[in-house]
Amino acid sequence: MSVDKDEAHQRLKAAVHYTAGRICQKIGGDHRREFSRQVIAAIAETTVRQCDIFAKDLEAFARHAKRSTVSMEDVKLVARRSTALSIYIQKKSEELNQEQRDLKKKNTGKRKSMDTEEDSRE
Repeated sequence: MSVDKDEAHQRLKAAVHYTAGRICQKIGGDHRREFSRQVIAAIAETTVRQCDIFAKDLEAFARHAKRSTVSMEDVKLVARRSTALSIYIQKKSEELNQEQRDLKKKNTGKRKSMDTEEDSRE
């Protein structure tokens, strides 16, 4: 890795560690438990490693399909290893698709009303 990439990776790891600590603090407070620094570090390291694996898998899936962009289908393929994650990703995908359909309907409606206004002016 180059110096810039290594520095960015270290900053990302630090951000994940900080976030893991905050989540553990909140969950610990809710359940009256404490997490040791070692546990938080282990959670953060596991998270970073899993994200690295996901990123490499996503790149491989896109490359296999002869694409340079990762698609939602690639994300669904990565998520298939975990049932809970797969279900969550599937629901989010459906929500996004529904939002896109709603936006298209809304924009189509605007175009039709604009066309109607133009026709009535003529």
